[in-house]
Amino acid sequence: MSTPLLTSMHWGVYEVEREAGRVTALRPFAQDPDPSPIGSSIAAAVTGPTRVRRPAVRRSVYEGGPGAAPERRGIDPFVETSWDEALDLVAGEIARVRAARGNASIYAGSYGWASAGRFHHAQSQVHRFMNCAGGYTGHVGTYSLGAARTLMPRIVMPMDDIIGQMTAWPVLEEHCRLFVAFGGMPGKNAQVGTGGASQHWLRGGLARLAAAGCSIVNVSPARADLEGAKVEWLPIRPNTDAALMLALAHELRAHGRHNRAFLDSHCTGYPAFERYLTGAGDGQPKDARWASAITGIAAERIVELAARMAAQRTMLNASWSLQRADHGEQPYWMLVTLAAMLGQVGLPGGGFGLGYGAINNAGADGAAFSGPTLPQGPNAVKTHIPVARIADMLLDPGGRLEFDGQTLAYPDIRLVYWAGGNPFHHHQDLNRMVAAWRRPDTVVVNEQYWTASAKMADVVLPATTMLERDDIGSATRDRFMVAMKRAIDPVGEARDDYAIFSALSERLGSHAAYTEGRDTMQWLRHLYAASRERAKGFDIALPEFGEFWARGLAEMAVPAKAAVFLAGFRADPKAHRLPTPSGRIEIGSDTIASFRYDDCPGHPVWREPAEWLGAAHAGRYPLHLLSNQPHTKLHSQYDHGAYSRANKIRGREPVLLNPEDAAARGISEGDVVRVFNARGACLAGARLDAGLLRGVVTMATGAWYDPLDAAVAGALDKHGNPNVLTLDKGTSRLTQGCSAHTTMVEVERHDGPLPAITAFEPPHFHTP
Repeated sequence: MSTPLLTSMHWGVYEVEREAGRVTALRPFAQDPDPSPIGSSIAAAVTGPTRVRRPAVRRSVYEGGPGAAPERRGIDPFVETSWDEALDLVAGEIARVRAARGNASIYAGSYGWASAGRFHHAQSQVHRFMNCAGGYTGHVGTYSLGAARTLMPRIVMPMDDIIGQMTAWPVLEEHCRLFVAFGGMPGKNAQVGTGGASQHWLRGGLARLAAAGCSIVNVSPARADLEGAKVEWLPIRPNTDAALMLALAHELRAHGRHNRAFLDSHCTGYPAFERYLTGAGDGQPKDARWASAITGIAAERIVELAARMAAQRTMLNASWSLQRADHGEQPYWMLVTLAAMLGQVGLPGGGFGLGYGAINNAGADGAAFSGPTLPQGPNAVKTHIPVARIADMLLDPGGRLEFDGQTLAYPDIRLVYWAGGNPFHHHQDLNRMVAAWRRPDTVVVNEQYWTASAKMADVVLPATTMLERDDIGSATRDRFMVAMKRAIDPVGEARDDYAIFSALSERLGSHAAYTEGRDTMQWLRHLYAASRERAKGFDIALPEFGEFWARGLAEMAVPAKAAVFLAGFRADPKAHRLPTPSGRIEIGSDTIASFRYDDCPGHPVWREPAEWLGAAHAGRYPLHLLSNQPHTKLHSQYDHGAYSRANKIRGREPVLLNPEDAAARGISEGDVVRVFNARGACLAGARLDAGLLRGVVTMATGAWYDPLDAAVAGALDKHGNPNVLTLDKGTSRLTQGCSAHTTMVEVERHDGPLPAITAFEPPHFHTP
């Protein structure tokens, strides 16, 4: 019996079926109990008309050279060229900017998941390439976890360590009796994993948790954020979770249900926080009545929930979405504080988690081990920005930014190099982003499909997909490592990122440093050998590379002892001190307090968001928009695939409204509507959902940006991209994260002619 050909994607492992040199089907991995349908639907999209097939240069640049008419990005047609011509142009532009401006004027931070394969991970490849060529301005943090990645090392530990150590689902099933999920645990989010998702955990874990007698509370504006047996929905106004947590903490303290011994032995800074909690400093106790007016939750329900939390083994969880909002640090800091007051941190089934349901591997029963990682090397340029501040950087060279106790200066970026990801999906306030994107001299992208980012570039280099190259798929706490063997020949003239950067490094004199003399298979052997050695530290015995590659799969044993987050720290806080200044949980941080940020002081607080349902000015735009993750794709990946397109309404992304909000606007199921605010507008398809809090609308991210007229500033997006509406503001001066979920809009029925969707069409081409 032949070994099946497998590939790993962010939403699962799939068996590849081929016929006559093409992929005919992608079948879910046999050992996945709950496979995602996304991967099975993309075979046709890989070879479809949206692919970038040849190197292409924007016409103004082709005719006038680099820097010509940047204001026409997204407007000009393209000229298809040879690889040599395109590579010479890109290498020459890198060399010019380096010589004239220095490497700090090249932004190659790039961003995006790109590939579950660990060698052909595009962001790692572009970083390694640029580091070998003298460095680049990069970024820190992520759009997903911008606030958390800066905050959590200050108060507990880095986010990656938290995700890798969170209590395993089997432990929760045995010990947890109340699971309170702030922001819910939507199954659509848990479809994905950064290096793959061979076995999906969430749906089965929740079912077993409920069957074991655990009560589950979904604290969210949307019932669909956590559905299943024994789930209690507690509707809350968006962006007010910190206020609810403060009231729960106030109840614990007022009734003597807080664990003072744990606070004294394992935490620091509680007394100053307690003065704020009780109102000793500002005269306002943060009690249930106070929080009810902010959150819209009855005071009696807050009092009752606090009592239930204190009476049994309780796990508190916060979705990643909570910290993607104005003052997004506060719900995370407050969740840790509330868990510390309950005193169950480090106990089986108790304490806190940050992202159960946000990603597949959170709470998986595998070891905190992941496989191969491509070394990026040192960056000689020390200039960086928080990832969500890219538009600010491009619009304000020389401007200043306060961030995590530092004052940063924005560099003058003349060249942007992007590989993997789609900034016209990730970033907020896309009309502002368009203006920023037209500031640099040159924009280069390696891309597989004609996304908005490709159409907004000067040079587009066609890249291969995971089916057209050899790689290794592996994710932290995932029990399988996958040999991703090439299934088909590259589409058109596409090359993998390693081949592209190898050719560029040859032209720039950095080929030896970049390649180290290895081809792709030699790199895979080298990286696998290094990960095989690391695996021994986790009691994992991986086979030799040849055996692994022949089998197509390596299975890793389940650890003998299931993970209980912070169990060692609880047992002995001195022997297992945390990597914080005090070695303890920092309910109050002297370091953060020393920065003197009024928008993020030295302990958790409630701060009113810039836009929210409780604001006096909400009348003009009375609906709170939540731009959540899609269930039909990962971010914007494969929006042109069959599964994503089947979910659209008259070709447009759905927007979900409460039926009463829809009726008040004369909107019916299936209507095309205009969603708008002062930042922009888009068309979407109306879908009614009684499981939404009144005054809240949701529209998933990921619809490819499709302006009605790219030459008109602020043009209507025809396709339903919510980021034409979202707020491009840092969460606070501490973390400068993404504030996308702090957005108010209005919705009206669109009765005029419907413009055609052109998002998935290639650009116009010019023949010289």
